[in-house]
Amino acid sequence: VEFVESGGGLVQPGGSLRLSCSVRGITVSNYFLAWYRQGPGMKRELVANLSSGGLINYKESTKGRFTISRDNAKNTLYLQMNNLAPEDTAVYYCSRARSYGDSWGQGTQVTVSS
Repeated sequence: VEFVESGGGLVQPGGSLRLSCSVRGITVSNYFLAWYRQGPGMKRELVANLSSGGLINYKESTKGRFTISRDNAKNTLYLQMNNLAPEDTAVYYCSRARSYGDSWGQGTQVTVSS
């Protein structure tokens, strides 16, 4: 299984980005998928998750700003991020449930700074 993240970049506070995760080796609609992030000097944390049945959960600080979705035809997971803040600065990764033990992708860097 391979996860290829893209879409990160440098954005000013209040800006928006849409992250994409192209998934290879599994069908995204069949699995719990999630976005994680790891900020400078911090542990990796769960940002948002989407179950195979469509249930969604968000980290409290991202509610109302981030939206997780998937495109089954493209086998791709997305994270729309609006009203970004400096504390959102991190490398963002996607994954299925960690119990599968998949390797992490390379991630995509998001930097929020003026």
